[in-house]
Amino acid sequence: MSTASPDYALLDVGDGRRLERFGAITLDRPAPGADGHIPQEPGAWAAAQARFDRADRGALAHEGWTTRDGQPLEPWLVEDGAHRFELRLAPSGQVGLFPEQHAARAWISRQADRIAEPGTGIAGAFSGPGAVLNLFGYTGAATISAARTGVAVTHVDASRPAVAWARHNAMLNGLAGAQIRWISDDAAAFAERELRRGRRFAGIVLDPPSYGHGATGRAWRLADDLPALLAACAELLDDGPAFVLLTAHTPGFGPDRLGQILLEALEPVVGSSAGGGIEVADQSLLSEGGTHLHLGSMARWAR
Repeated sequence: MSTASPDYALLDVGDGRRLERFGAITLDRPAPGADGHIPQEPGAWAAAQARFDRADRGALAHEGWTTRDGQPLEPWLVEDGAHRFELRLAPSGQVGLFPEQHAARAWISRQADRIAEPGTGIAGAFSGPGAVLNLFGYTGAATISAARTGVAVTHVDASRPAVAWARHNAMLNGLAGAQIRWISDDAAAFAERELRRGRRFAGIVLDPPSYGHGATGRAWRLADDLPALLAACAELLDDGPAFVLLTAHTPGFGPDRLGQILLEALEPVVGSSAGGGIEVADQSLLSEGGTHLHLGSMARWAR
């Protein structure tokens, strides 16, 4: 169970939807994990400043965000632990921050601290691209979690607007001058090129979508493409202290399945000891009414 920031609350869950508070803004949006649950506070939902609807939920006159007063909702700031993020109503239904990954971000910071420790020889060895590679970096939460420790980071996302959003978040956290390389590219293609260039990383973070398209139009399907990408990532790992964090929000990819896929990628490179360093967990939140909402899965490995 992820422990979220005081600036976030899962107010209620039910009928395939979640009612959330991000800072001063309350939102009503879909959540597949909420199917079958009954709202505990039906009257609270009318207070949402914005609601997101998807076309796959039957015939809709409108797909996307609808605000309560009919006016655009301006970007707003929230705090997540020691970090600040600008949130927006994105066309995808996202807002720029995954609260269920709060604990994962704290783990990334701990691993980056370990890499940056004097005597490891890691941080100083990465004067080029970066000690940590963040693939599918989105709005930069994992990048900021790593960069705040002083290690260099390579942030990759196929969406140029998402990369610009991430750079803005880095600035909000005093990291405008940090060693962050911002890349708009297809994640798999980028990893393949880094292998050919002989680059290596001490840590790799991946939060791949179920499906999508890269910057060059290359199709991505998690079920088909994740094993090959993880195999490339395993080869990109440095020989010293290292870590991999893999998260997914795709139905059918529970913690055990993610852990097995990660193990199969790491074993040829790391050896039979790889399994001993793998941890898996459900990524979920508990609503104020006591409803457990599953929002994804996580597998992580550290040497």
